[in-house]
Amino acid sequence: MKKTTLLLALSLFAFQSLISQNRKLPVDTVVTTQHSVTINGTPINYTAKTGTQPVWDEMGKPTASLHYTYYTRNNVKDRASRPLLISFNGGPGSGSVWMHLAYTGPRVLKIDDEGYPVQPYGVKQNPYSVLDVTDIVYVNPANTGYSRTIPESGKEVDREKFFGINADIKYLAEWLNTFVTRNNRWRSPKYIVGESYGGTRVMGLSLALQDQQWMYLNGVIMVSPADYKLYNTGGAVENAISLPYYTAAAWHHKALPSELQNKDLLEILPESEAYAVNTVIPALAKGGFIGETEKNTVAEKMAYYSGLSKEEILDHNLAVPVQYFWKNLLKDKGYTTGRLDSRYLGIDRQQFGARPDYSAELTSWLHSFTPAINYYLQEELKFKTDIKYNMFGPVRPWNNDDDNTRDNLRQAMAQNPYLNVLVQSGYYDGATTYFQAKYTMWQTDPSGRMKDRFDFKGYRSGHMMYLRREDLQNANNDIRDFIKRTMANGKSAKY
Repeated sequence: MKKTTLLLALSLFAFQSLISQNRKLPVDTVVTTQHSVTINGTPINYTAKTGTQPVWDEMGKPTASLHYTYYTRNNVKDRASRPLLISFNGGPGSGSVWMHLAYTGPRVLKIDDEGYPVQPYGVKQNPYSVLDVTDIVYVNPANTGYSRTIPESGKEVDREKFFGINADIKYLAEWLNTFVTRNNRWRSPKYIVGESYGGTRVMGLSLALQDQQWMYLNGVIMVSPADYKLYNTGGAVENAISLPYYTAAAWHHKALPSELQNKDLLEILPESEAYAVNTVIPALAKGGFIGETEKNTVAEKMAYYSGLSKEEILDHNLAVPVQYFWKNLLKDKGYTTGRLDSRYLGIDRQQFGARPDYSAELTSWLHSFTPAINYYLQEELKFKTDIKYNMFGPVRPWNNDDDNTRDNLRQAMAQNPYLNVLVQSGYYDGATTYFQAKYTMWQTDPSGRMKDRFDFKGYRSGHMMYLRREDLQNANNDIRDFIKRTMANGKSAKY
């Protein structure tokens, strides 16, 4: 009887201990593992460190813990001269999973050559990773991936310190200072890459790192960048410069007139770009005071370049929303097209409407990315936690006020002769279109004095161009070439 009572008491104690535990991530920890990969035919051994590092407040207390994964090539004799690539995704609110497991890292998703899910889910070696030329760290901002904010006892998190353009840039710059110091990378050439909203983030970080952390960069890489000076602002410019994207997506789906359809994509895009800049912007700027003859002429030519009808374009007063295009380009065939990658097709409840029911491409991506990142971090990199990996985390509301990031990049470049910029975009991206990215690049330095330090690369895919195997190879090679070209190699930083 006494033995039974003792066992019952021990069981109750164990149960109470279990339910009293909190599901939380260690604030400061790291797990180290060893791996190998073959890149462009060369076997490479590397170390992976994945863990958490605190964000400190003014009093030295942790206010958040950011999860990261850091890859370094082994047997490097001179680490000081080896570049460091710092990688962010966007959202805002997105984890670093996308470029980590599909683009630049040593492992990529098991998907088909066009980027569609394949079971069983998982990862495989990335034969095109840039780990051969640079070490890489993937950073999850607050509340994304495994990263979490840390409230003071009995208080709520001060969201204004994390969730806005300027707050995000400020605390990430501080965090990077700690990371670079801990890992002895102050002497290394440094590059930052940001995808989508990450484009805004890295534009701002370029100056914040210089002015607040005294950390100077060699390169900023923007992948399918969202420039909030333009993105979702409406108006003549944003509406007009959607036209070349319409041309690209319609060409892919064979929805253009035969005169255009029979040409290669890169032959017809310059025509559409020139028409958008030279004719559509001025026409939209006239608003309701445009003459009927001009309006009809412009609508007819926009129909020619877009795959939509002249009547549809006139119904929208020449300003056709991208949502309408996704919904209606292939309406007669019973499909919608994807937002972030218009190669993807969706099926809506009804054909009539102004926007698709769902994002066909995003559901496909989540289908393959979510199981892969959870498997990879926990089983291959041995980072064990019950915390949920937030593909998209709770960061709203997000403060977009006082966005000076475009000019911040210009100022950082002016102050730092070493700093160069690479912009990468997919022609079929309907959210942050390739022509918006070109426009951002053109507008960053109005003087034109630094235009030789900008480079644009386009790919025949969408927002995550690297999901298509051919573009995975090409885009990584473009980053590899950019890094090699922008290394100082003994040249002084002066004009």
